[in-house]
Amino acid sequence: MTMSFSESLIPNEGPLPKWLFLVSFISCLNSIQSYASLDYAKQLYAGSPQTNGISPVNNLSARTFGTWTFLSSVVRIYAAYNISSPIAYDLAIWTYGIALTHFVTEWLIYGSAQLRGRFVFPLIVASSTAAWMLVQRAEYVVL
Repeated sequence: MTMSFSESLIPNEGPLPKWLFLVSFISCLNSIQSYASLDYAKQLYAGSPQTNGISPVNNLSARTFGTWTFLSSVVRIYAAYNISSPIAYDLAIWTYGIALTHFVTEWLIYGSAQLRGRFVFPLIVASSTAAWMLVQRAEYVVL
């Protein structure tokens, strides 16, 4: 049986690499969107009662977010294809930990976001993927 072109692009080492690939692909689209429009970033960072619901997003912050997201996507996709590498694996975990820290502090400390709408999804993805990767590290990493 032969693989289709799209099947050959997706990592085959189990569910975690496939998930990393999917999240990376979606994140790349979010990066492009951050360069093209302020809409996504303004929905993500919608402000809070402390900021009278005014989003702090501007063109520079949206592009910076897009660049940061793209860099994280590159690390994660590299880990998806090199899932047994401890360096690639650990760097990918770090991207989720840093993202989670960023989103939680924007919500709880800086007040630039609210726990609703588009903001909830990155929190769920970052926390669940970091936990999954920490628990499964011995299953994937070859020392």
